[in-house]
Amino acid sequence: MRRGKGVIGIALLVSAVLAGTSACGGKGSASADSQNGKGGSSGGASASAHPSPSHTHPSGPPMLLETIAPLDKATVGVAMPVSVVFTNPVVKSARSNIEKHLKISASVPTTGAWHWMGDKRVDWRPKDYWKSGTKVRIDADLKDVSNGSGRYGTHGYTHSFTIGDDVRADASVTGHTMKVTRNGATVRTLSINAGSAQYPTWNGTMAVIDKQEKVHMTSCSVGISCNKGDANYYDLTLPWDIHLTQSGTYVHFSTGDTNPGSGSALGSHGCVHLSLADAKWFYGQVKQGDPVTVTGSPRAKASADNGYASFNLSWPQWLDGSASGAKTTAAL
Repeated sequence: MRRGKGVIGIALLVSAVLAGTSACGGKGSASADSQNGKGGSSGGASASAHPSPSHTHPSGPPMLLETIAPLDKATVGVAMPVSVVFTNPVVKSARSNIEKHLKISASVPTTGAWHWMGDKRVDWRPKDYWKSGTKVRIDADLKDVSNGSGRYGTHGYTHSFTIGDDVRADASVTGHTMKVTRNGATVRTLSINAGSAQYPTWNGTMAVIDKQEKVHMTSCSVGISCNKGDANYYDLTLPWDIHLTQSGTYVHFSTGDTNPGSGSALGSHGCVHLSLADAKWFYGQVKQGDPVTVTGSPRAKASADNGYASFNLSWPQWLDGSASGAKTTAAL
């Protein structure tokens, strides 16, 4: 099963940077300025603002942030980017200055760069995966900084997080297996089924967006079928769901495919299916930012902004979307 629509799709991001709507009508991401009285609803994705002395600000409406990910004080995986979403578009000519005011510090020197996903979202990823155990901090010193269209930042934000164990999952569509490793050692190899020929799974590396014990999924919400008599129709609440893309890719258990890899090779609607026991086990192993890499699917790689798929771009491709280029993190 899957939940989403089109390349970008519709999805609920419980603790992610990308706002969306679930198939059954869920909540969107909370505003980074919500806890500061700047609008939006309160929620876990809010940024921590640090106060500054009052003085005369440039004229114009405020430049606000929608979200910063990961959460402050979170422990995340080695493929997790820092992702900042602005409420209003940032003009191209202002992006270099914006990047200069988004400072990344780390306990282990790490080379990385910002990359703009359109005019509202900018992500920072390391050239290679983070080193496990690294402490990271983003200082978004945006006070009086312009978005290029008359809006100015009113305060700064700080998020600190830790890179946890190096947990990775490598799924082979043709082999019907998914190998799970922790800090370089194989933990288990699980039997899977991936997408059918009609609804293939995205190839490439997708960092975990979030996970939920139960997700309501419907075929109608993703444009597959709204006809209850159709073979592709579904309306199910399924357990142990690991969220991989905004367009609705999950690793999870499906009641329509209870024994994946058994030889039946049942195809999903784009998700990766595990048995009930394996899905529960995998749910307990992974966290936001852990990379899940799919190979052997006839589908292209997920786009970098379809969740946290930044490592689907080569390093030169990533730098092409940066206004200020590669830099090494400041000392933390």
